[in-house]
Amino acid sequence: TMGSWIKDTMTTGTVVAAATTAAAALLGRAENGSAVAPVNAISHMLYGEDEDTGEHADVKHTLAGVGLNAMAVTGWAGVHELFMPRTGKPTVSRAVLVGTATAAAAYITDYHVVPKRLTPGFEKRLSGPALLGIFATLAISLAAASLYHGRTNATP
Repeated sequence: TMGSWIKDTMTTGTVVAAATTAAAALLGRAENGSAVAPVNAISHMLYGEDEDTGEHADVKHTLAGVGLNAMAVTGWAGVHELFMPRTGKPTVSRAVLVGTATAAAAYITDYHVVPKRLTPGFEKRLSGPALLGIFATLAISLAAASLYHGRTNATP
């Protein structure tokens, strides 16, 4: 039902937002000494390409980055949940396959479809391998969240 899809999307989106924000922060810390810089970079969507988003936490950039990332990945969680069963537990293979396909669609959309202003901005602060790490985190957290949040056992 639509209600279960919304509930599952919000639950999965919450997990995925936390996981991808944490991945960006950890990778930023490892690569350039700033856990906040990759998260702040997301705020370029609001403030433009020329804005110096900074390397330290602040309300303007960090809060915007966290919020924009949460909205974006919750949207991808909704796509993911469209392909998951509404009742009962999904199989691990289905969750992983759908999570991986959704993360691949997110990457293609983010870096090959939308205008530069709407890219995540991670690429401004992180290497290619680190970007792969973020999208892998997206795939894994989508799968894990959809496997572990409660679904009813009723038949469709």
